[in-house]
Amino acid sequence: MIVFRSEVGPDIMMFDEVAQRMMELMGKQKAAQGVVTVEQLPAAIARLKAAAAHDRAQHAGAAADAGDEENAAPPPVGLAQRVLPLVELLEISLRGGKPVTWGV
Repeated sequence: MIVFRSEVGPDIMMFDEVAQRMMELMGKQKAAQGVVTVEQLPAAIARLKAAAAHDRAQHAGAAADAGDEENAAPPPVGLAQRVLPLVELLEISLRGGKPVTWGV
C-alpha cells in the first residue's frame, strides 16, 4: 500500500501496483519514496488527465463494439477512475502551493 500525501489535502491510498503506474504516468521513478514538487504538479496533472482521457476513449470504443448491452458484464474499474482521486489531490496541492509526497 502506498499513500500519497499533501499538507493541504486528504491522503490517497493505493495498492502498490496501481500507485507505481500513477508514478510512471506522472513521469516519476517507481520508488518506495518520492515527491512531486510544486513546480512539477502542472505537468503531472496534465499527464494523468491525458492518460485518463485515453483510457475513456478506449473503453468507449470497446463498449460500442460489445453490442448486446443487456447481457454485457459491467466494465472493470479503469485507469480513468483510478487517477481521479490523485488528480484531485495534485490540484488541491497546486492551489495550496504544497508538494505531494509518498512513502515519507
